[in-house]
Amino acid sequence: MHDEKRTPNNWSLAAGAAMLTLAVSGCHTLDTPTPPPVEDYLRKPALKSESTINAEVASRGTTGKRDLTNRSLTVDDCIRIALDKNPLQRAVREGVRAAEEFVGESKAPYYPDLSANASYSRWERHAFLPNGLGQPGMPSTIGPTDDWAAGLRARYTLFDSGERHAQLRVALSRKEAASEEVEAVRQDIALAVHQAYYGHVAALITHSIAEKNLTRAEDHLRLAKERLEAGAAPQLDVFRAQVEASNAKLSLVKAENLVRISRGNLNTVMGLPVELPVEVSVEEDNSTEPNDADLLPALDRAIHARPEIKGALQRISASRSSVDAARSAFGPKLRAEGQVARRDTGFFPQDDDWLVGISIEQPLFSGFARRHKLDRTKAELSKEEARLEQLLLQVRQEVWNAHSKLNEANDAVRSATVLVDHAQESLRAARERYASGAGTITDLLDSETALFRAEASETEARWDYQVAQASFKRATGNLVPDGIPRNW
Repeated sequence: MHDEKRTPNNWSLAAGAAMLTLAVSGCHTLDTPTPPPVEDYLRKPALKSESTINAEVASRGTTGKRDLTNRSLTVDDCIRIALDKNPLQRAVREGVRAAEEFVGESKAPYYPDLSANASYSRWERHAFLPNGLGQPGMPSTIGPTDDWAAGLRARYTLFDSGERHAQLRVALSRKEAASEEVEAVRQDIALAVHQAYYGHVAALITHSIAEKNLTRAEDHLRLAKERLEAGAAPQLDVFRAQVEASNAKLSLVKAENLVRISRGNLNTVMGLPVELPVEVSVEEDNSTEPNDADLLPALDRAIHARPEIKGALQRISASRSSVDAARSAFGPKLRAEGQVARRDTGFFPQDDDWLVGISIEQPLFSGFARRHKLDRTKAELSKEEARLEQLLLQVRQEVWNAHSKLNEANDAVRSATVLVDHAQESLRAARERYASGAGTITDLLDSETALFRAEASETEARWDYQVAQASFKRATGNLVPDGIPRNW
């Protein structure tokens, strides 16, 4: 009777514990995660002052002063700053760090698996005994009794048909692929810096040209007024010159706004606040003439130097290792296992409980999962190889197009230089003819406009050629300057 009364209480206690566990776990599911505030990621001057940025850049500089506001930055300076500050560069670096941690995870199966365990349970079971074994008055249940246990358990894989080795090779290949992705992003950032830098330089020169054009327009307006006062020109000439001077002022306003926008673009590419005042140096044009003989070597150089191709090769290596890992699932696994524990009905167990053994496992049937996994990894390997073949064609096309654009930009510079020379001579002659009364104001203003357009076209062509050179180097995988280390 005593056991029969206890059993319902035990059932009630177990049911109550189960309901409490469900209630607590249900409450946890009601919590909604709170995203971090965007202010944590804003690059405000209040969060990162100009002096702080200068100090950080100075600490990464190789030689010379690195103050952003008291010196003119070259394109190499801007690349160094971008590789240090651009968030995209930091993102791919973290990708490499994650790949390195994955390598550490893949090495873990080479170590023994050691765990500590402790448990408590109170149980009661019905004893099903064959007829004739029971004695009159013998209880039909065992318990209730307490079960306390504590101990250490170790397992080690002695042989796994090559699975651990294959998984480690997968991780190592993925780490190398992540490193090549870093280099590809470095090249992309360097190209973006070239584009933004030379765009800003072109805007500065265009602003200077607009100032000179305004000076010429005002000089022509003065000349028209003088000839009007002398009775040698009609009032219409003055009106035409005034309109042209107003247009020159409008062009100057647009040029000033273009300078502001291009400077903001350069700051953004470098990973700096858009409002930070930055000055760049207008470097001399030291570009070289493109040579058609360099095309074939450039195609071969791009195939062996482009980080995208190196990364694709590493992904193929990882896929091959994945095939080996999937194939290892068909082989046996041999494990050693040991346990040392104490187990008893008291809080401090006294009885020894240990085991030592070796087990071997040979999968026989798993619903064809192993076969499907092997076929899947083979298909993924074929996919990566096909992507590499497509990438090789794409890289060669990029080099071909970049070389063609370089030739086009070089021809444009030559034509624009000749155009400026002719426009300058035309304006000089038109001004002399108008001053002497042999020419019209229309000829003079048309020559003025033609010179302004020719100078602007020459500026655009000259710095487009610099960008085309950078694009050609990027296509061949050799854009980042040699003085900047890879881990910058």
